Amino acid sequence: MLNESKLKLLTTLVEGANAEELIWLNGYFAGLTASNKTGGATAVAVQAVNKKITLVYGTETGNAKKLATQLAGIAKKKGINIKLAGLDQYRFTDLTKEEVLLVVISTQGEGEPPASGKKFYEYIHATNELALTKLNYSVLALGDTSYPLFCQTGVDVDTRLETFGAKRLLAVEKCDVDYEAQALSWLDNVLNTVAAEGSAQQILTTATTQPKQTTGKKYYQGSILSSVNLNDRGSKKETYHIEITTDEVISYEPGDAIGIVPFNKQQIVERILALTEADGDLEVVTAKVTASLRDLLTQHLNICYLLLPAIRKYAELTAQDIPDIRMDLVDLLRIYPVKNAMQFIEVVKLLHPISPRLYSIASAPSAHGENEVHITVSKNSFYTEDEHRYGLCSEFLGNQPVGTAITFYVHKNKAFKLPDASKDVIMIGPGTGVAPFRSFLAERDAAGAQGRNWLFFGEQHFVTDFLYQVEMQNYVQTGVLTNLDLAFSRDQQEKIYVQHKMQQKSSDLYNWINNGATLYVCGAKEPMANDVERTLLNIISEQGGLSEEEAAAYLVQLQEEGRYEKDVY
Repeated sequence: MLNESKLKLLTTLVEGANAEELIWLNGYFAGLTASNKTGGATAVAVQAVNKKITLVYGTETGNAKKLATQLAGIAKKKGINIKLAGLDQYRFTDLTKEEVLLVVISTQGEGEPPASGKKFYEYIHATNELALTKLNYSVLALGDTSYPLFCQTGVDVDTRLETFGAKRLLAVEKCDVDYEAQALSWLDNVLNTVAAEGSAQQILTTATTQPKQTTGKKYYQGSILSSVNLNDRGSKKETYHIEITTDEVISYEPGDAIGIVPFNKQQIVERILALTEADGDLEVVTAKVTASLRDLLTQHLNICYLLLPAIRKYAELTAQDIPDIRMDLVDLLRIYPVKNAMQFIEVVKLLHPISPRLYSIASAPSAHGENEVHITVSKNSFYTEDEHRYGLCSEFLGNQPVGTAITFYVHKNKAFKLPDASKDVIMIGPGTGVAPFRSFLAERDAAGAQGRNWLFFGEQHFVTDFLYQVEMQNYVQTGVLTNLDLAFSRDQQEKIYVQHKMQQKSSDLYNWINNGATLYVCGAKEPMANDVERTLLNIISEQGGLSEEEAAAYLVQLQEEGRYEKDVY
Protein backbone atom coordinates (compact mmCIF):
# COMPACT_ATOMS: atom_id res chain seq x y z
CA MET A 1 0.00 0.00 0.00
CA LEU A 2 1.09 3.58 -0.69
CA ASN A 3 1.18 6.15 2.08
CA GLU A 4 -1.01 9.23 1.69
CA SER A 5 1.66 11.53 0.19
CA LYS A 6 2.75 8.97 -2.44
CA LEU A 7 -0.87 8.19 -3.31
CA LYS A 8 -1.55 11.89 -3.84
CA LEU A 9 1.42 12.21 -6.19
CA LEU A 10 0.30 9.18 -8.19
CA THR A 11 -3.28 10.46 -8.43
CA THR A 12 -2.06 13.82 -9.74
CA LEU A 13 0.08 12.07 -12.34
CA VAL A 14 -2.69 9.74 -13.51
CA GLU A 15 -5.38 12.46 -13.72
CA GLY A 16 -3.32 14.43 -16.22
CA ALA A 17 -2.45 11.47 -18.46
CA ASN A 18 -4.13 10.42 -21.69
CA ALA A 19 -4.90 6.81 -22.64
CA GLU A 20 -1.57 6.20 -24.37
CA GLU A 21 0.40 7.61 -21.45
CA LEU A 22 -1.55 5.43 -19.01
CA ILE A 23 -0.60 2.34 -20.99
CA TRP A 24 3.04 3.44 -20.96
CA LEU A 25 2.93 3.98 -17.18
CA ASN A 26 1.43 0.54 -16.74
CA GLY A 27 4.34 -0.98 -18.63
CA TYR A 28 6.86 1.13 -16.77
CA PHE A 29 5.64 -0.02 -13.36
CA ALA A 30 5.53 -3.62 -14.53
CA GLY A 31 9.11 -3.21 -15.66
CA LEU A 32 10.14 -1.99 -12.23
CA THR A 33 8.51 -5.07 -10.73
CA ALA A 34 10.46 -7.26 -13.14
CA SER A 35 13.59 -5.40 -12.14
CA ASN A 36 13.12 -6.33 -8.49
CA LYS A 37 12.50 -9.98 -9.37
CA THR A 38 15.66 -10.22 -11.48
CA GLY A 39 18.10 -8.79 -9.01
CA GLY A 40 18.05 -5.16 -10.07
CA ALA A 41 18.40 -5.47 -13.88
CA THR A 42 17.37 -2.33 -15.70
CA ALA A 43 13.90 -2.71 -17.19
CA VAL A 44 13.11 -1.20 -20.55
CA ALA A 45 9.55 -0.62 -21.66
CA VAL A 46 9.18 -1.41 -25.32
CA GLN A 47 5.90 -0.90 -27.13
CA ALA A 48 4.61 -3.80 -29.16
CA VAL A 49 6.05 -3.57 -32.64
CA ASN A 50 3.33 -4.17 -35.20
CA LYS A 51 5.39 -3.10 -38.20
CA LYS A 52 7.16 -5.61 -40.40
CA ILE A 53 10.92 -5.47 -39.72
CA THR A 54 13.58 -6.79 -42.09
CA LEU A 55 17.21 -7.02 -41.00
CA VAL A 56 19.67 -7.35 -43.89
CA TYR A 57 23.44 -7.72 -43.81
CA GLY A 58 26.34 -7.26 -46.19
CA THR A 59 29.53 -9.08 -45.23
CA GLU A 60 32.99 -9.97 -46.52
CA THR A 61 34.56 -12.02 -43.73
CA GLY A 62 31.35 -13.07 -41.97
CA ASN A 63 31.43 -10.62 -39.05
CA ALA A 64 28.39 -8.63 -40.24
CA LYS A 65 26.45 -11.84 -40.82
CA LYS A 66 27.20 -13.23 -37.36
CA LEU A 67 26.30 -9.93 -35.74
CA ALA A 68 23.05 -9.60 -37.71
CA THR A 69 22.09 -13.16 -36.78
CA GLN A 70 22.78 -12.39 -33.11
CA LEU A 71 20.71 -9.18 -33.25
CA ALA A 72 17.79 -10.95 -34.95
CA GLY A 73 17.85 -13.62 -32.25
CA ILE A 74 17.75 -11.00 -29.50
CA ALA A 75 14.81 -9.25 -31.14
CA LYS A 76 12.89 -12.51 -31.42
CA LYS A 77 13.47 -13.25 -27.74
CA LYS A 78 11.85 -9.88 -27.01
CA GLY A 79 8.78 -11.15 -28.87
CA ILE A 80 9.46 -9.08 -31.97
CA ASN A 81 9.07 -10.75 -35.35
CA ILE A 82 12.01 -9.93 -37.56
CA LYS A 83 13.08 -11.24 -40.97
CA LEU A 84 16.80 -11.86 -41.53
CA ALA A 85 18.35 -11.87 -45.02
CA GLY A 86 21.75 -11.51 -46.66
CA LEU A 87 21.99 -8.68 -49.20
CA ASP A 88 23.32 -11.13 -51.77
CA GLN A 89 19.98 -12.97 -51.59
CA TYR A 90 17.76 -9.92 -51.08
CA ARG A 91 15.27 -9.08 -53.84
CA PHE A 92 15.62 -5.44 -54.75
CA THR A 93 11.94 -5.26 -55.69
CA ASP A 94 11.11 -5.82 -52.00
CA LEU A 95 12.55 -2.44 -51.06
CA THR A 96 9.36 -0.58 -51.89
CA LYS A 97 7.35 -3.07 -49.82
CA GLU A 98 9.37 -2.79 -46.62
CA GLU A 99 8.07 -0.97 -43.56
CA VAL A 100 11.22 -1.08 -41.43
CA LEU A 101 14.63 -1.94 -42.88
CA LEU A 102 17.65 -2.40 -40.64
CA VAL A 103 20.99 -2.68 -42.44
CA VAL A 104 24.19 -4.14 -40.97
CA ILE A 105 27.03 -3.67 -43.44
CA SER A 106 30.81 -3.60 -43.36
CA THR A 107 33.30 -1.51 -45.32
CA GLN A 108 36.27 -3.05 -47.10
CA GLY A 109 39.62 -1.58 -48.11
CA GLU A 110 39.25 1.97 -49.33
CA GLY A 111 35.57 2.57 -48.69
CA GLU A 112 34.34 -0.32 -50.83
CA PRO A 113 31.24 -2.46 -50.17
CA PRO A 114 31.67 -6.06 -48.95
CA ALA A 115 31.34 -8.93 -51.40
CA SER A 116 27.82 -9.96 -50.41
CA GLY A 117 26.58 -6.36 -50.40
CA LYS A 118 28.14 -5.19 -53.65
CA LYS A 119 25.13 -5.78 -55.94
CA PHE A 120 22.78 -4.04 -53.50
CA TYR A 121 25.20 -1.12 -53.16
CA GLU A 122 25.53 -0.78 -56.93
CA TYR A 123 21.76 -1.06 -57.39
CA ILE A 124 20.85 1.79 -55.04
CA HIS A 125 23.53 3.98 -56.61
CA ALA A 126 22.58 3.16 -60.21
CA THR A 127 18.85 3.89 -59.93
CA ASN A 128 17.09 7.18 -59.26
CA GLU A 129 13.55 5.87 -59.51
CA LEU A 130 12.95 4.35 -56.09
CA ALA A 131 10.11 5.80 -54.02
CA LEU A 132 10.67 4.80 -50.40
CA THR A 133 8.57 7.39 -48.58
CA LYS A 134 6.85 4.66 -46.52
CA LEU A 135 10.12 3.09 -45.41
CA ASN A 136 11.70 3.57 -41.99
CA TYR A 137 15.36 2.56 -41.76
CA SER A 138 18.56 2.57 -39.77
CA VAL A 139 22.10 1.54 -40.70
CA LEU A 140 24.70 -0.11 -38.49
CA ALA A 141 28.08 0.29 -40.20
CA LEU A 142 31.09 -1.87 -39.33
CA GLY A 143 34.57 -0.58 -40.05
CA ASP A 144 38.03 0.18 -38.79
CA THR A 145 38.95 3.68 -37.60
CA SER A 146 42.52 3.15 -38.80
CA TYR A 147 41.32 3.55 -42.38
CA PRO A 148 40.61 6.96 -43.93
CA LEU A 149 37.14 6.09 -45.23
CA PHE A 150 35.84 4.68 -41.94
CA CYS A 151 32.44 2.97 -42.37
CA GLN A 152 32.04 4.66 -45.76
CA THR A 153 29.81 1.94 -47.22
CA GLY A 154 27.34 2.29 -44.35
CA VAL A 155 27.36 6.06 -44.72
CA ASP A 156 26.73 5.74 -48.47
CA VAL A 157 23.80 3.34 -47.96
CA ASP A 158 22.31 5.64 -45.31
CA THR A 159 22.56 8.65 -47.64
CA ARG A 160 21.01 6.88 -50.62
CA LEU A 161 18.03 5.57 -48.65
CA GLU A 162 17.35 9.09 -47.41
CA THR A 163 17.62 10.38 -50.98
CA PHE A 164 14.76 8.06 -51.97
CA GLY A 165 12.52 9.58 -49.30
CA ALA A 166 12.96 6.94 -46.61
CA LYS A 167 12.71 8.09 -42.99
CA ARG A 168 15.84 7.66 -40.90
CA LEU A 169 14.98 6.19 -37.48
CA LEU A 170 18.45 6.82 -36.03
CA ALA A 171 21.63 8.34 -37.38
CA VAL A 172 24.00 5.82 -38.95
CA GLU A 173 25.82 3.97 -36.17
CA LYS A 174 29.54 3.69 -36.95
CA CYS A 175 31.28 0.80 -35.18
CA ASP A 176 35.00 0.13 -34.87
CA VAL A 177 36.46 -3.36 -34.58
CA ASP A 178 35.14 -3.74 -31.01
CA TYR A 179 31.46 -3.39 -31.85
CA GLU A 180 29.44 -5.80 -29.74
CA ALA A 181 28.20 -3.50 -26.95
CA GLN A 182 27.59 -0.63 -29.35
CA ALA A 183 25.60 -2.87 -31.71
CA LEU A 184 23.38 -4.18 -28.92
CA SER A 185 22.68 -0.65 -27.74
CA TRP A 186 21.79 0.35 -31.32
CA LEU A 187 19.31 -2.51 -31.57
CA ASP A 188 17.52 -1.49 -28.36
CA ASN A 189 17.37 2.13 -29.49
CA VAL A 190 16.02 1.20 -32.91
CA LEU A 191 13.35 -1.11 -31.53
CA ASN A 192 12.22 1.47 -29.00
CA THR A 193 12.05 4.10 -31.73
CA VAL A 194 10.00 1.82 -33.98
CA ALA A 195 7.74 0.93 -31.09
CA ALA A 196 7.19 4.56 -30.11
CA GLU A 197 5.85 5.27 -33.57
CA GLY A 198 3.64 2.19 -33.62
CA SER A 199 1.03 0.66 -31.38
CA ALA A 200 0.59 1.97 -27.84
CA GLN A 201 0.27 -1.56 -26.43
CA GLN A 202 3.21 -2.29 -24.11
CA ILE A 203 5.34 -5.38 -23.74
CA LEU A 204 8.16 -5.44 -21.24
CA THR A 205 11.64 -6.86 -21.66
CA THR A 206 14.63 -6.77 -19.39
CA ALA A 207 17.55 -4.91 -20.92
CA THR A 208 20.30 -7.23 -22.10
CA THR A 209 22.69 -4.57 -23.30
CA GLN A 210 25.46 -2.57 -21.77
CA PRO A 211 25.76 1.20 -22.16
CA LYS A 212 27.30 2.34 -25.43
CA GLN A 213 31.06 1.97 -25.26
CA THR A 214 33.63 3.57 -27.47
CA THR A 215 36.90 1.81 -26.82
CA GLY A 216 39.96 2.55 -28.91
CA LYS A 217 42.33 -0.03 -30.29
CA LYS A 218 45.00 -1.50 -28.11
CA TYR A 219 48.35 -0.64 -29.69
CA TYR A 220 51.39 -2.73 -28.82
CA GLN A 221 54.98 -1.49 -28.85
CA GLY A 222 57.24 -4.27 -30.03
CA SER A 223 60.51 -4.92 -31.81
CA ILE A 224 61.63 -7.30 -34.54
CA LEU A 225 63.13 -10.39 -32.93
CA SER A 226 63.87 -12.24 -36.17
CA SER A 227 63.46 -11.68 -39.91
CA VAL A 228 64.25 -14.52 -42.33
CA ASN A 229 63.72 -14.79 -46.07
CA LEU A 230 61.90 -18.11 -46.52
CA ASN A 231 62.73 -18.32 -50.24
CA ASP A 232 65.98 -19.97 -51.26
CA ARG A 233 68.57 -18.58 -53.66
CA GLY A 234 67.33 -18.49 -57.22
CA SER A 235 63.72 -17.76 -56.31
CA LYS A 236 61.90 -14.89 -58.01
CA LYS A 237 60.19 -14.10 -54.71
CA GLU A 238 61.08 -12.68 -51.30
CA THR A 239 58.87 -13.95 -48.47
CA TYR A 240 59.86 -13.00 -44.94
CA HIS A 241 59.06 -14.78 -41.70
CA ILE A 242 59.07 -11.96 -39.15
CA GLU A 243 58.86 -12.46 -35.39
CA ILE A 244 57.85 -9.51 -33.22
CA THR A 245 58.29 -9.50 -29.46
CA THR A 246 56.76 -7.24 -26.80
CA ASP A 247 57.16 -6.67 -23.06
CA GLU A 248 53.45 -7.33 -22.48
CA VAL A 249 51.04 -10.16 -23.22
CA ILE A 250 49.53 -9.94 -26.72
CA SER A 251 45.84 -10.77 -26.72
CA TYR A 252 45.10 -12.77 -29.87
CA GLU A 253 43.85 -16.12 -31.14
CA PRO A 254 44.80 -18.22 -34.19
CA GLY A 255 42.95 -16.75 -37.17
CA ASP A 256 43.46 -13.13 -36.12
CA ALA A 257 45.67 -10.61 -37.93
CA ILE A 258 47.82 -7.69 -36.90
CA GLY A 259 47.65 -4.18 -38.35
CA ILE A 260 50.91 -2.35 -39.03
CA VAL A 261 51.25 1.25 -40.20
CA PRO A 262 54.36 1.50 -42.42
CA PHE A 263 56.58 4.54 -42.99
CA ASN A 264 57.11 6.10 -46.40
CA LYS A 265 60.57 5.86 -47.99
CA GLN A 266 62.83 8.73 -46.97
CA GLN A 267 64.19 9.19 -50.49
CA ILE A 268 60.64 9.70 -51.85
CA VAL A 269 59.90 12.26 -49.13
CA GLU A 270 63.07 14.18 -49.97
CA ARG A 271 62.14 14.11 -53.65
CA ILE A 272 58.71 15.60 -52.81
CA LEU A 273 60.32 18.36 -50.73
CA ALA A 274 62.68 19.14 -53.61
CA LEU A 275 59.84 19.31 -56.15
CA THR A 276 57.84 21.71 -53.99
CA GLU A 277 60.80 23.65 -52.51
CA ALA A 278 59.09 23.23 -49.12
CA ASP A 279 60.91 23.38 -45.78
CA GLY A 280 60.92 19.89 -44.27
CA ASP A 281 61.44 21.29 -40.77
CA LEU A 282 58.37 23.54 -40.93
CA GLU A 283 55.77 22.57 -38.30
CA VAL A 284 52.41 21.81 -39.91
CA VAL A 285 49.07 21.37 -38.17
CA THR A 286 46.74 18.75 -39.71
CA ALA A 287 43.39 17.39 -38.53
CA LYS A 288 45.01 14.61 -36.48
CA VAL A 289 48.71 15.36 -36.10
CA THR A 290 51.00 18.32 -35.62
CA ALA A 291 54.56 17.61 -36.71
CA SER A 292 57.32 18.74 -39.01
CA LEU A 293 56.51 18.50 -42.70
CA ARG A 294 59.18 15.83 -43.16
CA ASP A 295 57.80 13.69 -40.32
CA LEU A 296 54.23 14.07 -41.59
CA LEU A 297 55.22 12.86 -45.05
CA THR A 298 57.34 10.04 -43.63
CA GLN A 299 55.32 8.65 -40.75
CA HIS A 300 51.72 9.86 -40.91
CA LEU A 301 50.34 10.72 -44.36
CA ASN A 302 49.65 8.51 -47.33
CA ILE A 303 51.66 9.59 -50.36
CA CYS A 304 51.31 6.37 -52.34
CA TYR A 305 48.56 5.63 -54.86
CA LEU A 306 46.31 8.47 -53.67
CA LEU A 307 42.57 7.92 -53.40
CA LEU A 308 40.43 9.58 -56.08
CA PRO A 309 38.85 12.04 -53.58
CA ALA A 310 42.35 13.30 -52.78
CA ILE A 311 43.20 13.62 -56.48
CA ARG A 312 40.01 15.62 -57.07
CA LYS A 313 40.66 17.94 -54.13
CA TYR A 314 44.21 18.48 -55.39
CA ALA A 315 42.85 19.38 -58.83
CA GLU A 316 40.40 21.85 -57.29
CA LEU A 317 43.00 23.44 -55.02
CA THR A 318 45.60 23.86 -57.78
CA ALA A 319 42.98 24.80 -60.43
CA GLN A 320 44.21 22.11 -62.84
CA ASP A 321 42.34 19.66 -65.06
CA ILE A 322 43.45 16.25 -63.75
CA PRO A 323 41.86 12.96 -64.87
CA ASP A 324 40.39 10.52 -62.33
CA ILE A 325 43.51 8.38 -62.23
CA ARG A 326 45.12 7.24 -59.01
CA MET A 327 48.82 7.98 -58.71
CA ASP A 328 51.56 8.58 -56.17
CA LEU A 329 51.94 12.09 -54.76
CA VAL A 330 55.43 12.43 -56.22
CA ASP A 331 54.07 11.73 -59.73
CA LEU A 332 51.15 14.08 -59.20
CA LEU A 333 53.51 16.88 -58.19
CA ARG A 334 55.81 16.15 -61.11
CA ILE A 335 53.07 16.16 -63.76
CA TYR A 336 50.74 18.74 -62.19
CA PRO A 337 53.02 20.92 -60.02
CA VAL A 338 51.89 23.23 -57.24
CA LYS A 339 52.44 26.98 -57.60
CA ASN A 340 54.68 27.29 -54.58
CA ALA A 341 55.61 25.82 -51.19
CA MET A 342 52.69 27.50 -49.43
CA GLN A 343 50.20 25.86 -51.77
CA PHE A 344 51.84 22.53 -51.08
CA ILE A 345 51.19 22.98 -47.35
CA GLU A 346 47.49 23.24 -48.20
CA VAL A 347 47.82 20.05 -50.26
CA VAL A 348 49.37 18.27 -47.28
CA LYS A 349 46.27 19.06 -45.21
CA LEU A 350 44.15 17.22 -47.81
CA LEU A 351 46.08 13.96 -47.55
CA HIS A 352 44.68 10.93 -45.74
CA PRO A 353 46.53 9.09 -42.96
CA ILE A 354 48.58 6.04 -43.92
CA SER A 355 46.29 3.02 -43.81
CA PRO A 356 47.43 0.02 -41.77
CA ARG A 357 48.23 -3.18 -43.60
CA LEU A 358 46.80 -6.39 -42.17
CA TYR A 359 48.87 -9.57 -41.95
CA SER A 360 47.50 -12.93 -40.86
CA ILE A 361 49.17 -14.10 -37.68
CA ALA A 362 51.38 -17.15 -38.23
CA SER A 363 51.93 -18.05 -34.58
CA ALA A 364 49.92 -19.41 -31.67
CA PRO A 365 50.19 -18.21 -28.05
CA SER A 366 50.17 -21.75 -26.69
CA ALA A 367 53.10 -22.73 -28.90
CA HIS A 368 55.16 -19.56 -29.30
CA GLY A 369 54.46 -17.69 -26.08
CA GLU A 370 52.16 -14.79 -25.23
CA ASN A 371 54.77 -12.10 -25.86
CA GLU A 372 55.44 -12.96 -29.51
CA VAL A 373 53.56 -12.69 -32.75
CA HIS A 374 54.77 -13.99 -36.12
CA ILE A 375 53.76 -12.88 -39.63
CA THR A 376 54.55 -13.98 -43.18
CA VAL A 377 55.26 -11.08 -45.55
CA SER A 378 55.71 -11.37 -49.30
CA LYS A 379 57.65 -8.47 -50.77
CA ASN A 380 55.26 -7.20 -53.42
CA SER A 381 56.92 -5.84 -56.55
CA PHE A 382 55.51 -4.21 -59.68
CA TYR A 383 56.42 -1.85 -62.52
CA THR A 384 55.06 1.66 -63.04
CA GLU A 385 56.21 3.56 -66.12
CA ASP A 386 59.12 1.12 -66.46
CA GLU A 387 60.19 1.84 -62.87
CA HIS A 388 60.52 -1.15 -60.54
CA ARG A 389 58.59 -0.48 -57.33
CA TYR A 390 57.57 -2.39 -54.22
CA GLY A 391 54.50 -2.46 -52.00
CA LEU A 392 54.88 0.10 -49.22
CA CYS A 393 54.46 -2.11 -46.16
CA SER A 394 56.04 -5.29 -47.53
CA GLU A 395 59.19 -3.37 -48.49
CA PHE A 396 59.10 -1.49 -45.18
CA LEU A 397 58.96 -4.73 -43.19
CA GLY A 398 61.32 -6.68 -45.41
CA ASN A 399 64.06 -4.05 -45.07
CA GLN A 400 63.91 -3.66 -41.27
CA PRO A 401 66.81 -5.13 -39.29
CA VAL A 402 66.44 -7.10 -36.07
CA GLY A 403 65.73 -4.78 -33.15
CA THR A 404 63.64 -2.29 -35.16
CA ALA A 405 60.71 -0.89 -33.15
CA ILE A 406 57.29 -1.86 -34.50
CA THR A 407 53.87 -0.53 -33.48
CA PHE A 408 50.89 -2.78 -34.21
CA TYR A 409 47.38 -3.72 -33.11
CA VAL A 410 45.46 -7.00 -33.19
CA HIS A 411 42.64 -7.23 -35.71
CA LYS A 412 40.17 -9.85 -34.49
CA ASN A 413 38.71 -12.15 -37.13
CA LYS A 414 35.70 -13.83 -35.56
CA ALA A 415 34.83 -15.53 -38.84
CA PHE A 416 38.11 -17.47 -39.14
CA LYS A 417 38.46 -19.59 -36.03
CA LEU A 418 39.31 -23.20 -35.27
CA PRO A 419 36.48 -25.61 -34.43
CA ASP A 420 36.36 -27.95 -31.46
CA ALA A 421 39.60 -29.92 -30.99
CA SER A 422 37.82 -33.16 -31.94
CA LYS A 423 36.79 -31.87 -35.38
CA ASP A 424 38.71 -32.32 -38.65
CA VAL A 425 40.02 -29.29 -40.57
CA ILE A 426 40.94 -28.82 -44.22
CA MET A 427 43.24 -25.87 -44.96
CA ILE A 428 43.85 -24.45 -48.45
CA GLY A 429 46.58 -21.80 -48.38
CA PRO A 430 48.99 -21.28 -51.28
CA GLY A 431 51.77 -18.71 -50.92
CA THR A 432 51.45 -16.47 -47.87
CA GLY A 433 47.96 -17.92 -47.42
CA VAL A 434 49.74 -20.61 -45.38
CA ALA A 435 50.37 -18.11 -42.54
CA PRO A 436 47.19 -18.65 -40.46
CA PHE A 437 47.47 -22.40 -41.01
CA ARG A 438 50.91 -22.41 -39.43
CA SER A 439 49.10 -20.83 -36.48
CA PHE A 440 46.30 -23.42 -36.64
CA LEU A 441 48.70 -26.36 -36.74
CA ALA A 442 50.82 -25.02 -33.89
CA GLU A 443 47.69 -24.52 -31.78
CA ARG A 444 46.28 -27.98 -32.57
CA ASP A 445 49.65 -29.57 -31.85
CA ALA A 446 50.07 -27.78 -28.52
CA ALA A 447 46.50 -28.61 -27.48
CA GLY A 448 46.81 -32.29 -28.50
CA ALA A 449 43.73 -31.94 -30.70
CA GLN A 450 42.26 -35.27 -31.80
CA GLY A 451 40.78 -33.93 -35.03
CA ARG A 452 42.63 -34.61 -38.27
CA ASN A 453 44.41 -31.87 -40.26
CA TRP A 454 44.79 -31.64 -44.05
CA LEU A 455 46.80 -28.89 -45.76
CA PHE A 456 46.90 -27.95 -49.43
CA PHE A 457 49.87 -25.68 -50.17
CA GLY A 458 51.13 -24.30 -53.46
CA GLU A 459 53.91 -22.09 -54.80
CA GLN A 460 56.12 -21.83 -57.88
CA HIS A 461 59.06 -24.18 -57.17
CA PHE A 462 59.59 -26.94 -54.60
CA VAL A 463 63.30 -26.24 -54.08
CA THR A 464 63.12 -22.46 -53.62
CA ASP A 465 59.53 -21.65 -52.59
CA PHE A 466 58.30 -24.30 -50.14
CA LEU A 467 57.47 -21.96 -47.25
CA TYR A 468 57.95 -23.48 -43.77
CA GLN A 469 59.08 -26.74 -45.43
CA VAL A 470 60.88 -28.24 -42.42
CA GLU A 471 58.01 -27.44 -40.05
CA MET A 472 55.37 -28.92 -42.35
CA GLN A 473 57.37 -32.08 -42.93
CA ASN A 474 57.86 -32.44 -39.18
CA TYR A 475 54.11 -32.11 -38.68
CA VAL A 476 53.62 -34.96 -41.17
CA GLN A 477 56.17 -37.16 -39.36
CA THR A 478 54.60 -36.52 -35.95
CA GLY A 479 51.07 -37.10 -37.24
CA VAL A 480 49.81 -33.55 -36.65
CA LEU A 481 49.31 -33.26 -40.41
CA THR A 482 47.28 -36.22 -41.60
CA ASN A 483 47.53 -35.14 -45.24
CA LEU A 484 49.85 -32.67 -46.99
CA ASP A 485 49.19 -32.02 -50.67
CA LEU A 486 51.62 -29.80 -52.56
CA ALA A 487 51.27 -27.99 -55.88
CA PHE A 488 54.36 -26.34 -57.37
CA SER A 489 53.14 -24.69 -60.53
CA ARG A 490 56.45 -24.12 -62.36
CA ASP A 491 58.17 -27.45 -61.71
CA GLN A 492 56.67 -29.02 -64.85
CA GLN A 493 55.51 -27.83 -68.24
CA GLU A 494 51.84 -27.84 -67.29
CA LYS A 495 51.00 -25.50 -64.41
CA ILE A 496 49.55 -27.27 -61.40
CA TYR A 497 47.71 -25.37 -58.67
CA VAL A 498 46.06 -26.32 -55.37
CA GLN A 499 42.64 -26.71 -57.03
CA HIS A 500 44.10 -29.42 -59.30
CA LYS A 501 45.36 -31.31 -56.24
CA MET A 502 41.91 -30.94 -54.68
CA GLN A 503 40.28 -32.43 -57.76
CA GLN A 504 42.70 -35.37 -57.67
CA LYS A 505 41.69 -36.09 -54.06
CA SER A 506 38.01 -35.29 -54.64
CA SER A 507 36.62 -38.51 -53.11
CA ASP A 508 38.55 -38.23 -49.83
CA LEU A 509 37.99 -34.48 -49.70
CA TYR A 510 34.24 -34.86 -50.05
CA ASN A 511 34.16 -37.58 -47.38
CA TRP A 512 36.01 -35.35 -44.93
CA ILE A 513 33.61 -32.47 -45.57
CA ASN A 514 30.53 -34.66 -45.49
CA ASN A 515 31.65 -36.14 -42.17
CA GLY A 516 31.90 -32.76 -40.46
CA ALA A 517 35.27 -31.25 -41.38
CA THR A 518 35.65 -27.45 -41.41
CA LEU A 519 37.11 -26.00 -44.59
CA TYR A 520 39.37 -22.91 -44.66
CA VAL A 521 40.71 -20.91 -47.59
CA CYS A 522 43.34 -18.18 -47.24
CA GLY A 523 45.24 -16.22 -49.87
CA ALA A 524 44.62 -14.23 -53.01
CA LYS A 525 40.98 -13.64 -53.85
CA GLU A 526 41.71 -13.43 -57.58
CA PRO A 527 42.06 -15.90 -59.08
CA MET A 528 42.94 -18.47 -56.39
CA ALA A 529 39.97 -18.31 -54.01
CA ASN A 530 37.46 -18.18 -56.85
CA ASP A 531 39.13 -21.11 -58.63
CA VAL A 532 39.14 -23.09 -55.39
CA GLU A 533 35.43 -22.43 -54.85
CA ARG A 534 34.55 -23.52 -58.38
CA THR A 535 36.52 -26.72 -57.80
CA LEU A 536 34.72 -27.27 -54.50
CA LEU A 537 31.35 -26.93 -56.18
CA ASN A 538 32.42 -29.39 -58.86
CA ILE A 539 33.64 -31.91 -56.26
CA ILE A 540 30.44 -31.60 -54.21
CA SER A 541 28.33 -32.04 -57.33
CA GLU A 542 30.27 -35.06 -58.65
CA GLN A 543 30.86 -36.89 -55.37
CA GLY A 544 27.49 -36.07 -53.85
CA GLY A 545 25.47 -36.73 -57.01
CA LEU A 546 24.01 -33.22 -56.83
CA SER A 547 22.94 -30.70 -59.44
CA GLU A 548 24.78 -27.37 -59.72
CA GLU A 549 22.01 -25.66 -57.74
CA GLU A 550 22.07 -28.34 -55.04
CA ALA A 551 25.87 -28.16 -54.79
CA ALA A 552 25.68 -24.38 -54.39
CA ALA A 553 23.06 -24.80 -51.65
CA TYR A 554 25.30 -27.38 -49.92
CA LEU A 555 28.17 -24.89 -49.89
CA VAL A 556 25.91 -22.14 -48.54
CA GLN A 557 24.84 -24.48 -45.76
CA LEU A 558 28.49 -25.10 -44.89
CA GLN A 559 28.99 -21.33 -44.65
CA GLU A 560 25.94 -20.94 -42.42
CA GLU A 561 27.23 -23.70 -40.15
CA GLY A 562 30.62 -21.99 -39.93
CA ARG A 563 32.30 -24.88 -41.74
CA TYR A 564 33.46 -22.97 -44.82
CA GLU A 565 35.48 -19.90 -43.85
CA LYS A 566 37.60 -17.62 -46.03
CA ASP A 567 40.28 -15.04 -45.34
CA VAL A 568 41.07 -13.70 -48.80
CA TYR A 569 42.60 -10.48 -50.07
